[in-house]
Order: sequence, then structure tokens, then C-alpha cells
Amino acid sequence: MNKDLTIIDTMEGLFSKERFVYIETFGCQMNENDTTRMVGLLKALNYKTVDEPHRADLILINTCSIREKAEHKVYSSAGRFKRYKRKNPELVIGISGCVAQQEGERLIKRLPYIDLVFGPHNIHRLKTFLADIYLKRQKVVSTDLYDTIDDGEYVATPIEGIKAFVSIMRGCNNFCSYCIVPYTRGREVSRPSKEIIEEIKEYAGKGVKEVTLLGQNVNSYGMSGGDVSFTGLLRMVCGIDGIERVRFVTSHPKDISDSLIYLFGEEDKLCRSIHLPLQSGSNRILERMKRVYSVEDYLSRVSLLRRLYPDMSITTDIIVGFPGETEDDFKETMEVVRTVRFDGIFSFKYSPRPMTLASTFKDQVPEDIKQRRLEELQRLQKDITAEKNRSLVGRTMEVLVEGRSKQDASELTGRTTCNRIVNFPGSPELVGKMVGVFITHGYSNSLRGIYKERSRLCS
Repeated sequence: MNKDLTIIDTMEGLFSKERFVYIETFGCQMNENDTTRMVGLLKALNYKTVDEPHRADLILINTCSIREKAEHKVYSSAGRFKRYKRKNPELVIGISGCVAQQEGERLIKRLPYIDLVFGPHNIHRLKTFLADIYLKRQKVVSTDLYDTIDDGEYVATPIEGIKAFVSIMRGCNNFCSYCIVPYTRGREVSRPSKEIIEEIKEYAGKGVKEVTLLGQNVNSYGMSGGDVSFTGLLRMVCGIDGIERVRFVTSHPKDISDSLIYLFGEEDKLCRSIHLPLQSGSNRILERMKRVYSVEDYLSRVSLLRRLYPDMSITTDIIVGFPGETEDDFKETMEVVRTVRFDGIFSFKYSPRPMTLASTFKDQVPEDIKQRRLEELQRLQKDITAEKNRSLVGRTMEVLVEGRSKQDASELTGRTTCNRIVNFPGSPELVGKMVGVFITHGYSNSLRGIYKERSRLCS
């Protein structure tokens, strides 16, 4: 007993000293949310975030391995920090996230100046990891994957601003042939709805107006450990006082239900915006990707959404150059893009990932062809997005004001319910409020307007 108390006293003493942390984050909103969690945990340990790595006592690289390019960035970034270790041997450098989960001990062997490697399932153990490094002078590698979520693993974190991202589940059960996520984030596990609602209520009490629910496939929330369906959870979140907007990402087309689609018409707080990854417009390629839906299935879901809600914003992911993709397959993808007229696309060249089935396919597409197809797709979508934005000129849209514009600090910026960025002149007193903005210009990536008043004439 006395020995345990001594250890606790030593750890508490260890973290009584003020330290500084620098975190570099790569990848998706899940990674951004993981970084926010780490910042919250470290704040409780007397760490303050800094924007300059040379000032840090702890440097963390939160990594993404969804594409080969993202993985290479990790090694480049780690190499830049090596010189700080030479100047300050007490500096702790750690790698977290999906590359950490994927590579584990190999990272320590490849980068011997790294002290800490831990995967997404082990973020909540950060205090213990740091204590082992400081007190035992040992390197730490923790890449265990768990089938359950520990109590306290997800807690409300410090929030600056009016928006918060909330993980409602982790992992993925789909095993698409190109995707490494099931191997780096494990199988699907849903958080209890009570825990999620308590976290969001805490954010609402701190002034948060908009929450985005996060999951690799939010539509399957509740199928692995949750106590309500995803639609049921959304109803609960929409009922929280203080929260004015609710969003979610990402949806898998095979799991999007009629009940979810009709919910957009039943809950005013549910934003008219959905991210629905297509990946390819060719049924042959979708089958090779193991996406478990057809182009016809996808278009039927889009048709219902557009018929019920003409103002619905639909964005998507598309991979070009998947193994075996022919010119005809690519043309079919382009035709779907012309038909659906997405509001935005996240587009990528296929890159083989370790452990995935597609990496073993022999008919890989040459790099120059992938690049040409990507450029064609992006040109088409740029024109569609600009045209759709220009069509909004002359309308008054409801905007949640988020803060100062990045382009012009004298102006404000916010988003419509359909997730379009709007910049306009206005007083800082409007931040955090819903306002009406008369749209005067539509550009490729944003809108510009004039502040009017709060209005429900949104789209």
C-alpha cells in the first residue's frame, strides 16, 4: 500500500512542473479529434500547447496511413524534429495514430531517437506512458487493440470556439479491399449513448453551438455495443438545449437507412448536409473494392435525398486509378459525377496499403494515368462546385458565424446548414450567432455576402 502511494506521489510530483507540447496532426477528422483528446489529457498534466517545436518538452506526431503519401510525411516530419533532440536530450518525441499502430516497434528501430509509439486505442494511457519515460527512462510502444471501450476513455476536452467534434464509435467492420482502417483502428465498437449525451451537454454549457458526430461508419452505430440506433442517437443529440446544429461523418452507402433520410425532415437542427463516399462509378470496380453496393443502389439513395430535400448538400470520396480501372471504368465515374453534381469531392489517387487485399492485385494502374484521371476529375468538380455556388447569389442564407475570416481578418466567416463557407463584413459580436447573409458572390470554394438578419431562408 505504501509502495503504491509512493508511486502516485512521484507521478503527481512529476507532473507538477509546467511543460510545453507541440502536436503535428495528419489525416482525417478522427485524427483531429484524437489530437484534441490528447491536448485535454496533457492540459491536466500541466502541459501547455505551443506553435513552435523548438520550445517543446514533448513533440507528438499524430499520424495517418490511409495513403502512402500521408505515411511518408510522417518520416519527413520526424526527421525535422531530430535536431531538437540533439540540442535537448530530455525532449520526448512520440508518434501516435494509424502509422504508429501499423508500424509499432519498427518505428523505434527505424527512428531510434523516438521515445514513444502508441495507437489510437491507447490515447487515454498517455499519463502512464510519459511517467514510464520520465521515471523509468524507457521507451514505450503500445499498439494493443481492444474490443471494448474503457470507462473514461472518451471524456469532454477543452473546446475553443463554437464547434465540437464527438467520437461516437471507433473502428470499422467493412474491410474494403483498399483500406487499412480496420487494421489500424480495429473493429467497430459503439460508445454508450448516455456518455455521448453527457459529453455534448458539457460542451453546450461551454457555449458550443454545433456538434459533429464522428465514426468510420456512423450508420452502423449501435450495432456493436451501443444501446440505441444511430437515428435514435441523433434525435437525442438534437434535443440538447444550446446545440443549434448537428452534423455527422462518415456514412457508408450500404447502411444509410430510410429512417435516417427522413430524419432530415423531422429534426430542424440536423444540417442538410451528408458525406456519402462513392469511391467509383463503375460496378466492376466497386465489386473489386468490396464496397457491397452498386452504382444503382447509390443513385437511388441520392435520388431520394434530392427529391425530399432539394437543398441537400452531398459530398463524396472518389479514388481514381484503382487496380484494373480501365478508361471505360473512369468514364463511368465521370458520368456519375455529372449526374449527381456533388457539392464537393475529396479525390485521391489509389495507393497500395499494407495488409490490404488490393495491394496484392497485379493490375496496378501506372502513375501517369492515375495523375491524368485525377486532374480530369478535379477540373470537372471544380466547375460544378463553382456553378452551384454562383446559383446561390441573390439568396439570403442562414449562417452560423464561427469567427474571423482567414482571408481577411476584418471580416467574419461562417457556414450554411449545407456546409458552404460564407465570408462577410460584420461585427465580432456576431460570432456564435445564427445570422442571415445575403449572398453577393459565388466562388469555387466559398460564398461572399452582406449581413442581413437571422433567417430560415437557408439552403
